[in-house]
Amino acid sequence: MPTFEELVDEALTAPFSGWDFSWLRSRSTPGKLPWSYLRELGRRAVAADTMLDMGTGGGEVLSRLHPRPAVTVATEAWPPNVPVAADRLRPLGIAVVQDEGARENYLRDGDERGRLPFRDGTFALVANRHEAFNAAEVSRVLAPGGTFVTQQVDFRTYDDLYRLLGLHVPEEPESWLPLAREQAERAGLVVVGAVRGEEREEFHDIAAVVYYLRVVSWAIPEFSLEACSARLRAAHDSRQLWPVVVRQRRFLLVAAKP
Repeated sequence: MPTFEELVDEALTAPFSGWDFSWLRSRSTPGKLPWSYLRELGRRAVAADTMLDMGTGGGEVLSRLHPRPAVTVATEAWPPNVPVAADRLRPLGIAVVQDEGARENYLRDGDERGRLPFRDGTFALVANRHEAFNAAEVSRVLAPGGTFVTQQVDFRTYDDLYRLLGLHVPEEPESWLPLAREQAERAGLVVVGAVRGEEREEFHDIAAVVYYLRVVSWAIPEFSLEACSARLRAAHDSRQLWPVVVRQRRFLLVAAKP
């Protein structure tokens, strides 16, 4: 059995690019949400002739969408991801455009970032998975009758990891779905569907935990390997804890432009 040090070293040196969590698959068991984002998106993509995928990461999810609208464009704000997405999507006929990105929706407070470099009414379908958005810009680039589909990471997603690390769990509301709905409606969109849910992901060893916290570094700003090493080691040694279950909260919002 690998030692604690060996597992941590493996997690710190494991490859990661784009938004590809394939290394984690052999060390975790993903849960299932009450809905399928790809299915929700796919049934709308069939009826659309133009589509924008906001915050495509490395293009991993978009590349799995079949069929796609004849004209499909992706945006990505984080510079290292742009060439990764381009390598994956351009052979599929999908252009990748770097944009400025938006501030987190629950922190916007009048922030105007998140401008989209497209003309008014360009897209029949705008997709957004786990990416901040400027609702006014989404509404602007949607064509009349177009649809916005977004799945978002909800509040309290990382509570179980905070507890595992022995850190104080932040006080947060149950959900920011009401805020997302309000922002969409204020931008002139009509919300036609909104649902909350959670998936229970199982981490099989301490390497999976360290890898996840390394990659999703904003999840727990207080985390550092040095500060949390003793707690991680104790978790590793407590075999009855495994698998560690992390409840990841999400919501799906679908809105239409009149």
